Formats: sequence, structure tokens, C-alpha cells
Amino acid sequence: MATVQSLSTALKKTSDEVIEILVNAGIEGKTANSEISGDERKILMAGLSKRGSAKSSISVSRKPSTKSSDGTGGVKIQVKKKRPIQAPITPVQDDAAVLKAKEALEAGRKADEKLLAQDAKRQEMTRLQKEEAEGLKKQQEQAKQQTEKAKKTDDADSDDKSKKPKRLRNTSGADGRKQLHVAKKNPSRKLKKKDRTRLSQKIQEEQAQHGFQKPIEKVVREVSIPDNIKVSDLAQKMATKAGEVLKVLMGMGVMVTLNDVIDQDTALLVVEEMGHTGVVSKKETIEDKLIEKSKASGDESTRPPVVTIMGHVDHGKTSLLDYIRKAKVADGEAGGITQHIGAYQVHAKDGKITFVDTPGHAAFSKMRSRGASTTDIVILVVAADDGVMPQTIESIKHAKSAKAPIIVAINKIDKEGVNLDKVKQELSVHDVISEEWGGDVMMIGVSAHTGEGIDALLDAITLTAEILEFSAVTQGPAQGTVLEARLEKGRGKVTTILVQSGTLKKGDIMIAGLEYGKVKQIVDDQGNILKEATPSTPVEVLGLSGVPDSGDEVLVVESERKAREVADFRKARDREAELQKQQASKMDNFLQKMEEGDISTVNVLLKSDVRGSAQALVEALEELSTDEVRVKVVSSGVGGINNTDINLAATSDALVLGFNVRADAMARKTADKEGVRIEYYSIIYNLIDDVKAIMSGLLSPELSENIIGIANVKEVFKSQKLGDIAGCMVEEGVVRKDSPIRVLRDSVVVFEGELESLRRFKDNVKEVKSGTECGIGVAGYDVEAGDQIEVFERVESARTL
Repeated sequence: MATVQSLSTALKKTSDEVIEILVNAGIEGKTANSEISGDERKILMAGLSKRGSAKSSISVSRKPSTKSSDGTGGVKIQVKKKRPIQAPITPVQDDAAVLKAKEALEAGRKADEKLLAQDAKRQEMTRLQKEEAEGLKKQQEQAKQQTEKAKKTDDADSDDKSKKPKRLRNTSGADGRKQLHVAKKNPSRKLKKKDRTRLSQKIQEEQAQHGFQKPIEKVVREVSIPDNIKVSDLAQKMATKAGEVLKVLMGMGVMVTLNDVIDQDTALLVVEEMGHTGVVSKKETIEDKLIEKSKASGDESTRPPVVTIMGHVDHGKTSLLDYIRKAKVADGEAGGITQHIGAYQVHAKDGKITFVDTPGHAAFSKMRSRGASTTDIVILVVAADDGVMPQTIESIKHAKSAKAPIIVAINKIDKEGVNLDKVKQELSVHDVISEEWGGDVMMIGVSAHTGEGIDALLDAITLTAEILEFSAVTQGPAQGTVLEARLEKGRGKVTTILVQSGTLKKGDIMIAGLEYGKVKQIVDDQGNILKEATPSTPVEVLGLSGVPDSGDEVLVVESERKAREVADFRKARDREAELQKQQASKMDNFLQKMEEGDISTVNVLLKSDVRGSAQALVEALEELSTDEVRVKVVSSGVGGINNTDINLAATSDALVLGFNVRADAMARKTADKEGVRIEYYSIIYNLIDDVKAIMSGLLSPELSENIIGIANVKEVFKSQKLGDIAGCMVEEGVVRKDSPIRVLRDSVVVFEGELESLRRFKDNVKEVKSGTECGIGVAGYDVEAGDQIEVFERVESARTL
């Protein structure tokens, strides 16, 4: 602990001076060897601060000066500062305790000085504010007194005196000397520039000290995220720099700019990564309002069940439906394969049943998924001779995702040697268990050729429908789903829809996806023109502005203006999503090219007879893309190939594929002129195989190496003309001149190069066969006796997908 003596040495003062300061502060009884506590040291520092602040004083003196124009003498105020009295410097003792006390005292002194400075600033601010208030109050009282005095006396002198400003009035004291009156702070008086600056600086310092405190904890914000959002808007919502958001996105592998749009899922990940809480925006759009307003309401009534027939290709789905409908639909399909979604309504003995036939080929996976999403019951057709196949498994997945009950129809039981138990065993592996085996799935053997088991299948459908009690609202505006859409010559845009609720009437304003229009005609599956269509009825509708996509929702609205607004809203939303997709694709392609080099591309322009086939073909072609060759569908559409399609194909160097459509005369002429290749197809297998062949032609050839000969080095001869020549014995195969070779030493490759010369005795030869001696010249390497020379050839072979 520090003593009075050590503190006086550190402060460069005498012990008496330190004791005097302590006495003035109320601490008595201290001697030079007395110890000083922490509290006493603080009192000592406060006393030193007060003593230091009292070292300056103000003295007022009157000095002769020139008189002013009004006859008054000038008065000057001088501020004199006394020089600090320096205490005699005593040598500092090399005592560890003294040094430690000195350091502690210095640290305490600095802390005390900082606190005192802050207190002084606050006191100065309070004093200025108090002086302003007192000066204003005093000025008001003096003005009141002067007004009363002016009323009581008519003396001109006293009247003049009362009118003079206070700062010009001087009074005489008893000794005849004039006294100086210094006015208080007057807020109404305009301050000089330097005074305003000094005051504003004090206020700023005070506000800087006490007006703001840096937040200790990070602010966690709740950020509302819509379906799509710009990067800059996302940064603004989080109150952070856009550069920080870009860094997070780059760390996630998303290369975007400030004005690019990202999807909702990506934005939620960014918000979570930056420590905030992301909330999915529930903003109601014009589309949501219209859908809510157009929903049919009222009492529900029983409706026919919608049954979807699914299964593997060529397992007899359409043939089974043909027998039920007593028609030959399969004969009309190319190759006997269903390539469109067909919907039909049949009359069973217990009521109507609506059937939806879906394609079985792998390319139509999305079409089967759309069929399953609109169905009540799934009929899974499995051929008794083939059993469970890939599309059978896929159909089971679609049915389970749609949560629709499954009825298995085991077809082709009329063939010899079929085993139904084997089919049931294969189905049980995929969690489709027969009722006979303790499951909940009805399995019925049928024959689409003889009609055996068809009645039992219809009874099973009717029984399932009665148990599940399918119902819908029949009154009000209609709602449904687009099953198929196409362009038909003489009729225009034809859309096949399935009405799911409400009643569709002729003249209704209908919106389907991005298209809208007035219903001009309603036709059923038999070709009959209807005035209205009730729930579970498949119909063809004419009157839409374009060809919608399969799976689009159908909605009847009150006016064409509302339908146009929703269609425009959906187009803008899809355009923004497409722009986002293109932006991401450009960046991905750029990065991919940087990593792997240029990628070969097959550009394709696709035209189809119906929208569903076009969608399925686009998905199938894009799935063919590999790391080296990819398929890019430049454009896809419905209808014949026209001149505009050919011009687009010529510009983008694309191959034109027509699926069940043809090019008109003008298009064919332009194609010949521009050199555009047009290919027509009616079966999907052939189209996909041809595109695969084109892609295979763009693949780089595969290089392989074949070892054609091995020679052992017996001795090395040195020649001035030819250099080192290895005398060899050909052990295997053939050694050919100008072939690539490898030199092996102890079965390890030590050199790879070219065979420079090949001699048999003194003659140059082109090849030497096994069991023959020869001389071999190796360029760029010193061969030793005992080495092996391996001769090989490189072979290029075409690759296929």
C-alpha cells in the first residue's frame, strides 16, 4: 500500500503539501510514513484537481484608451494565468513498491480525470441552460419595472435612461468609480459566430456521450419472403448491405447480381444463414381472390366416380377400355400405343363411370401423374404373362401419392401358362397386397380379348364408389382440370377438360392456365353437343384464346375483364420465373464451361398435335442430356410446322421435329432454301432413338490402346551415324516402325516415346515379327541391356449414349 512519502515522490510534491491537501479534504492525522487507502487516494486526486483548476483567475483592470464616439471610455478584461509552482524534484527511489504505487496512482488519476471532465461538461451544460432561463426571467422583470417607472415620472432624463439598453447603463459607486455590469446569458440576443460554434460543440459532445449507445445484442428481424424476390430487396428487408447477401449466395453456390430474382426457398435459406427469421409471405393476390370468389357453394350430391387406368406399356389398358366402351380406340393410335390422355364416360348397370386412359410409355410419366391427381379410383392393369414392369411400379407410386384406392386388373388371363399367384407375389413386394392374402386391394383376373372378368371389375368399381361416397357441388360456377389440348383444323383450339364441381354451361367465361375465353361449344366423348356439363363429366370445349397446358386448373369467372386480369397476372409471374431460370441457366453454363470446356449442344424445335405430348416429349428429350452433349429445346408448340418455325430453326441452327404434324408448302420451301432439316414421327420410340443417335455422333471418340509387340534388349551398340542402337529379340507380337513405345525397366515404365528406327541386319524394315532379332533406335532416351520395349497402337472408337 502506498504511503504519503511515496505519493509525494510520485507527484513531485513535498510531504507537507500532500498532508495539507489531505487536511483540507477532511483527512487529518497523517504523517510522512502514513499509509494511504484507495478511498483516501481518490479524495487526494479530487483535491489536486480542484487546486489545479483554481490556478487561473480573472483580474479586471482599467487602462486608459481612446474614447468612443459616444463619449464613454473603453473597458478591457484581461485573463491572466498564474504559472504553476513546481515542487523540487527529488530522485526516484528504485523501490518496487514505490513504482507499483506510482503506476496505480497514475491509472487512478487518469480515470478520475476522465470522470471529472465528463462531470464538468454536464455541469457546464446545466449551468448554461440555467443561466439562459434566469436571464430571460430577469429581463422580463426589468422590462416590467421600466414600464411602470415610465408611467410614474415625466422626467426626460430618467425616461431617456430607462430607454437605454441595460448593457449601456453604468452606475456610480460610493467612491465615484463606474461599476461594470456583466449581463447574464440572454437567449433572445444573437450570439457571435465563435460563441455559437463553442456552444454547438459542447452540445454535440454531450449528445455523443449520452445520446446513443451501441447495441450489444444483434437485432433479429422477421423477414417476409414472397414467391420471388430481388437480391437488393432482400438485403433492404434485412437492413444489411447487399454485398453481404451476395457473399452468402456465392457461398451457397448461387451466382447472381443485385437485380436478379431468387426463389422463395433460396431466400429463406439466406435469411436463416444471416441470423434472421424468414416468414413465407401470405399476401393475397388477384388470382387467390378470384378463385375464392368463384368457388361453387351449396349442397353436395352424388357424382360418378372418376377412374384412371394405369400400367405398363402394351399391358392392355386401352384394349380393356375398348371392350368396355365397345369401340376400337387402340387401332387409331400409332403402333397401338396410347400417346394422348383419353377420357370417356360409360353407362354401367349401377350408374355412370368416367374412365381416364393414360399413356404407359416412360416419357409420359408427367401425364400419368396428372391423370392420377384428378382421379378417385386407380385401375392398375398388369399383364399376367409379363408381371410387374418399371411403369407398373411408377403407376403404383402415382396412385399412392394421390391417395387413391387401387384395384388391380390382371389382364391376358386367356393366355396359356399364366400364373396369377406369381403376379400377386410381385405386387406384394411393392406394398400392394391382395384381399385374399390379408391386404386391402381387390385383384381381379380379366381378359380384354374375351371379356372375361369385365363385369366383376365394374362391380368392384361400383362397390368402392358406394363405400367412399363421392360427391360434389352441382350448383354454381364450374371448376375442373385440363386433360388435353390441341389445335384442330376447322375447329381451332380444342381443350379436353374434366368438370370436377359446379356446372359448365355454354356462354360461360372460362380461364384455364394462361388462356381464357367464352365457351362456344361443349362436346362429349361421343361427339354429342351439350348445353351444360355436370361434375365427373369429360368434355371438349371450344372458345379459349390459346392452347393451355395439360394439368392446368379450369375456372369459370363472372366477367371477361376479370379473366384477362388473372391471365395477365399469371403470364407476368411465369415470365419472371422463366427469367430467373434463364439467368441461373446462363450462370450454370458459364461455370460449367469454365470447369469442363465447351459442351456440344443439339438444338431442337418440336411441334406436336396435342399439348400433353409436347410437354412429355420436351421432358424426355431434356433427360437425355449428358456432361458432354445436351439437348436444348429451342421452342415447342402445338399445330403444324409453319414458316415462322423454320426461320427460328434456321436462326438457332435447330433440328425441326414434327410429332403427328406436317409442314405446310411455304415452310417446306423455306426449309430447302435455309438448309433446315425436318423429321416427322408418329411413334415416340423412334423420335427419342433418332435424337440419341445424333447426340452420339457429337460425342468425342473413345481412345483405347492395344499392345502389339514386346522386345527384350540384349545389348546396346553405339554408332557415330545412328547413335545408340538396341539389339533386341522380339518376344511377342510385332514391332512396327514409327509406332509409339514404352521402355520398361524391372516391369516399371521409365520412358514413353516413339520408335525412331528399325533395322534387320543393315536394312531398314517396316516391321519385325516374333522370334526375330532386330536393331531398334529409341529417340531421346538411353536404353540399357535388360530393358523391355513395349510397342502399342492407339485406336479410336465411336461412343454411344
